[in-house]
Amino acid sequence: MMEKIQSTWNRFTSSRLCWPLAALIIVLLFNFFFTKDFFAIEMKDGHFYGVTIDILNRAAPLMLLAIGMTLVIATKGIDISVGSMIAISGAVAASLIGGELEYVDGVKTLVTLVPMPVAIFTALLVTTLLGMWNGLLISKVGIQPIVATLILLVAGRGIAQLITQGQIITVYYKPFQFIGTGYILGLPFSLFLVGLVFGITFYAVRKTALGLFIESIGINAVASRFAGINVSKYIFSVYAFSGLCAGLAGLIICSNVSSADGNNAGLFIELDAILAVSLGGNSLDGGRFSLVGSLIGALVIQSITTTIYALGVPPEITLVVKSVVVIIICLLQSANFRKIVFSKWTQKRGIPGEKNAAKL
Repeated sequence: MMEKIQSTWNRFTSSRLCWPLAALIIVLLFNFFFTKDFFAIEMKDGHFYGVTIDILNRAAPLMLLAIGMTLVIATKGIDISVGSMIAISGAVAASLIGGELEYVDGVKTLVTLVPMPVAIFTALLVTTLLGMWNGLLISKVGIQPIVATLILLVAGRGIAQLITQGQIITVYYKPFQFIGTGYILGLPFSLFLVGLVFGITFYAVRKTALGLFIESIGINAVASRFAGINVSKYIFSVYAFSGLCAGLAGLIICSNVSSADGNNAGLFIELDAILAVSLGGNSLDGGRFSLVGSLIGALVIQSITTTIYALGVPPEITLVVKSVVVIIICLLQSANFRKIVFSKWTQKRGIPGEKNAAKL
């Protein structure tokens, strides 16, 4: 019996998604008991309303960032410029769409500067080019990833404010607002964007050799180069993809608030993206990665944030409470911490330890 219990426990804890899912379940269970109507969902105006729906909707930009950041971190890199690229994406789209009210044939009509598809394409092109710039500095010039992306972290805010001329640009164009506030089949449209990006990325890294090459580079870039893998090309590509994901996240955020703020849009969100990847069971040392785990990590972070607001925690200590919860989750995910904590528990109950279990 003890051997079966140990075997089941080992299989459970060895799964990469085990602890991210456990963290999410713990947060949801806490809300089930302490947050009123947390799981209540109702249908209004043809779509679903509820706290959980809001969590999914607000987590969409972070999930997009986490997808791109996962591939970057898998190559043993880091991208701390995605927050600035979010600001640039929103600034470009909002400034091109405009949204000025004019009288056309005696009727007050919203007139855009350029067609919305052109504005969206331009915003995504700009952030992708910025991601390529990061990739060029890292893969060709040889600058450390954190230093290369730090350049754009600082300069990107300035670029966004130059585009908006230091003002908050308000977008009244309803078709653009649909990106962040629209619904399809009762669910937020932003979730379908996340699903599309995730589906394409997952297929590319799990059904082709791309994922294997990325993991190989993260484990040992020099050995990968000797094995014939074009290391520079793949590093360049993952940073470009990270820029594209940041651009999409920027469009969702800008659309959701109907404005572009070059100074505050996406501020510090790059830290949440890195944390989401880490909470998802991915190592910051590169190598093997899990896109699903990163999405779960993003949901954990947004669930914690929503919980804190729902409980009425004062704004001045919100970040402290969030940090404490994140630290607890990270400790639970640490194999060394679990070994120290649970070793006494298993010994008291006569359950064999990991070494003894391996012999059995």
